[in-house]
Amino acid sequence: MSDLMPTQTIGFAETRDGIRLSYRIVPGSGEGRCVLIHSLAMDKFFWEPTAAALAGASEVLIYDCRGHGVSGKPAGPYSTAQFADDLADLMNHVGWSSAVVAGASMGGCIALAFAAAYPERVDALGLFDTTAWYGENAPAAWAERAEKAQNEGLKALVGFQKTRWFSDGFREANPDVVEAAVSTFLANEIDAYVATCNMLGAADLREALPKFDFPCRVLVGTEDYATPPEMARVLADNIPGATLTILEGARHFTPLEVPATIAGNLQLLIEAAKA
Repeated sequence: MSDLMPTQTIGFAETRDGIRLSYRIVPGSGEGRCVLIHSLAMDKFFWEPTAAALAGASEVLIYDCRGHGVSGKPAGPYSTAQFADDLADLMNHVGWSSAVVAGASMGGCIALAFAAAYPERVDALGLFDTTAWYGENAPAAWAERAEKAQNEGLKALVGFQKTRWFSDGFREANPDVVEAAVSTFLANEIDAYVATCNMLGAADLREALPKFDFPCRVLVGTEDYATPPEMARVLADNIPGATLTILEGARHFTPLEVPATIAGNLQLLIEAAKA
């Protein structure tokens, strides 16, 4: 979604089932390490404003999840457990034993799945615009969205997505950011998008939440219609010691709408992980 940062490390990692994951490491002068996992139908560049706002305080690993960006796009079905294993394989590839792990929307679901499967590799957890469970009607609702994409193409979803992603004022003031997100969305392959939608419909990470034993920060916008504040409160209420911040006027893509705020909370997690 923007030009390549000149000092990044760029590469591909291979997962245990042979899928290539595209990644980049943005260097930092501090000792912290942070993995950031993007939203549905986005890619690693979703996190560039946040990585820039961290201003080198931490190494930042960003990557394209399976089915996204320039990573491999195998046939489905997909699962959050599979995506968690992908991250473990990627961290092994780059030599990171643990990190602050954070995700937005779909990325938050994957962060939860990773924390459940690999708790020893999580120094702290950041959960932005996300949920552990989309509700009883989630399988049908996500299947309906997937079916619309299959039958009418991703362009049919753009209007719906833009109003969910960004607040009205942000869309008006930042058309370049909005159009970059739309371009990334439209570049997705339909079959991978469908498989990921169905994965989110089936996701239920609630059982793992009380078992987490690391610092956790939960953030959500007041206008987030996709994963509203009630869902964020469930996360904060069930993860021991978690904090909840509700951002006035923000919608679903807070890492793009308020990257400095997201980076500030990540910095707090990095510091908490050192304590």
